[in-house]
Amino acid sequence: MDRSEDPLHCLNSFPLMKAIFGRRSRRFGLGMEIPSGPLAFRSRKNPLPLTELEKYILVAAATGVTGWSFGVPFGPNKPDSHADFTVRFTGRTTPTPAGIGTPALFFTDDEGCYVTRTRDVRPDRLREFENGEGDIRRIIAVCREHTTRYKEVRLDLPAQPPHMLPPNLWMVNKPGSTIFMPVSDASEQFIAILALAASNGVMLVDHETGQPAGNLAPFVRSGLLNEAKRITLAEMQANVYEACCQETAFMAHNIVLTMQAMGVGGLFFAGIDRWSVLGARADQGIEGLGFRFVMDERWQFPNPVGLDGIYEALCPPYYPDMYAAVAAFAERKFGRNGAYNPELPGPWKDSAGVKGSVTPYSRDFIDCLGEMAQYVYDKFGKFPGTLTTIVLPGYVQTVHIDTEYYDKYYKPGAYLHSHTEHMKVWHGDE
Repeated sequence: MDRSEDPLHCLNSFPLMKAIFGRRSRRFGLGMEIPSGPLAFRSRKNPLPLTELEKYILVAAATGVTGWSFGVPFGPNKPDSHADFTVRFTGRTTPTPAGIGTPALFFTDDEGCYVTRTRDVRPDRLREFENGEGDIRRIIAVCREHTTRYKEVRLDLPAQPPHMLPPNLWMVNKPGSTIFMPVSDASEQFIAILALAASNGVMLVDHETGQPAGNLAPFVRSGLLNEAKRITLAEMQANVYEACCQETAFMAHNIVLTMQAMGVGGLFFAGIDRWSVLGARADQGIEGLGFRFVMDERWQFPNPVGLDGIYEALCPPYYPDMYAAVAAFAERKFGRNGAYNPELPGPWKDSAGVKGSVTPYSRDFIDCLGEMAQYVYDKFGKFPGTLTTIVLPGYVQTVHIDTEYYDKYYKPGAYLHSHTEHMKVWHGDE
């Protein structure tokens, strides 16, 4: 094969600046129809789903394992050891605060619903991508290995409000399309950020009462918390939600940039009802992704907490209370498979020594985190408070564009050379 027609060679050679400056939302795919208006058009072609290679390249762009992350190297609270803030040293294609790394990638196409979970994959190298196409194939293979198809039908999302906004009814979730849905776990994010704050003596305070979030006097007396250092619950919730949205947006944007290099169309958007997608309307016969929801009379909407056995949040109903959830979090960091186990590999020349310098959380510290987390849960009936536990702020839909539509209505340059050559390079179709 001529290397100019090798899909992975073309992908690897595509200029980053061209992907950034050539990015557009190209919504109209093969098999689609705009029924009326000045841009009315019916595609003469049949819908064309992504191939396995195309699909998993985009999965890898969002959540591929790229080697070891370097963690947070230093914290002044423990000047003689490595900082203990990192939750995972698995480096992926998108950044995550303090190596917390909560997100997973859900997606759906004509053949089903899937989830890719790479957050706990143990890397083989410091940098997994060094030598071009061979490394791309290996990273894709890891994503495939950690992908589960748990439904054999496309997401059952009706093309009508309230499930999606009216401007999206003609194109969303149509045959041939793939929808990527990055989700984040706000419960783990909250506990991890709270642990970072508490390790520096910061006390969580209820912004409505001005009082400590729980019985924190024993931890002040022990010197663990400092009454002069305070963060309000409202500030914490904002920090957590912003972090979750940033993580998932980076994942989505990586997909979108890679789409330009591949020469496929689609867009990053938010015009789908997250409760319908996750499964809050199962009692109406719309199963969505099948997440578990809990409800409380204090809330306007039900709260998604996880997908049983697949992606479960660090809170009830998966744990009896937040004390148990915090203990599980500590185990994730310091247990047998935890980030700071000196017997496990890492990015440093002396990984055992670096990890061995970190002292696991004390019983007092775990109790302190549990007290504050339980206060939040008791106050709102869910964790972390006013937020949804599972965060799903946006989506990427990918399609093979119908260039005839763009040629008819748009000026030259409406799509890139990669779109012009896509069928030849990726499908062997002249």
